[in-house]
Amino acid sequence: MTAERIALIGLGGMGRGLAKNMLLSGLDVTVADLNASAVAVAREQGAKVGTTPAQMAAEADILAVCITTAEAVRDLALGPDGALAAMKPGSIFLDHTTVSVEHVDIMREACEACGVLYAEAPMTRTPIHADRGEVNILFGGSEDVLERLRPVFDTYAENIFHVGPAGHAIRLKLIHNYIAFANVAAFCEGFALAAKEGLDMTKVIGIISAAGGKSGMMDLYGEMTLRRDFTPHMSLANAQKDVRYYAEWLESAGLPGFMAQSVNQTYALAAIMGHADEGCTAVIKPYEEFSGVEAKLPSEKET
Repeated sequence: MTAERIALIGLGGMGRGLAKNMLLSGLDVTVADLNASAVAVAREQGAKVGTTPAQMAAEADILAVCITTAEAVRDLALGPDGALAAMKPGSIFLDHTTVSVEHVDIMREACEACGVLYAEAPMTRTPIHADRGEVNILFGGSEDVLERLRPVFDTYAENIFHVGPAGHAIRLKLIHNYIAFANVAAFCEGFALAAKEGLDMTKVIGIISAAGGKSGMMDLYGEMTLRRDFTPHMSLANAQKDVRYYAEWLESAGLPGFMAQSVNQTYALAAIMGHADEGCTAVIKPYEEFSGVEAKLPSEKET
């Protein structure tokens, strides 16, 4: 256990699990979120409640953020009355948000100018894993900073991967998420076509998964999709954001991004059509609207 004071901003799908498990382990945690009910739950679990990001930053040894976008992190940290300027020299800015590649360089340089240590630590897995204390952490930074953070990470992570220096963790996370969400877009397109052509939807997943089409994302979300369950364990908006960051990075690296842009635009279309707040497999819905056929398992009445 660590005696360091931790402030956590962001109690969304992943953040609330982080807070819960840190508190169960007896850590000193102060939280904040725009969702008052999420803050109330954390308070009941033993958390202190912060007032402003600057106040929380000034009192914390470790300021962790787990919010939506790179832009939101920079607004919180670097904007007027930002958190970073209030942090003590030697404290750690722990960034759990899935951000852009350029964001890591911006934040690392800003932290160094203030005498603050920057730690990039994007996560993989789902809010269910966060609740269980079983996330994967991809850490980019020095071994010394990782060892200081390890007692915190151990409360909510099953695996901690030291990917390399700052910037390497988000690069690997974006590659991972792009591959994962490209897979979702591909199997949703396939499901929609299968439904339109009248295939037996009870056989689709099993036959695909018995060969090379099997994937972790289909294992997680395939049956949910065909049962019309679009609970936002990973929202479509977040999926599109991650794919967009990947596509922008690919372009800046001088590589062709035909596939990445296609996946990006597929999610963007679903978001424009009103599905941003649903689960990532709602990317199937534009296909269904074009075909007029829902991809679903038959109801008991139909069987």
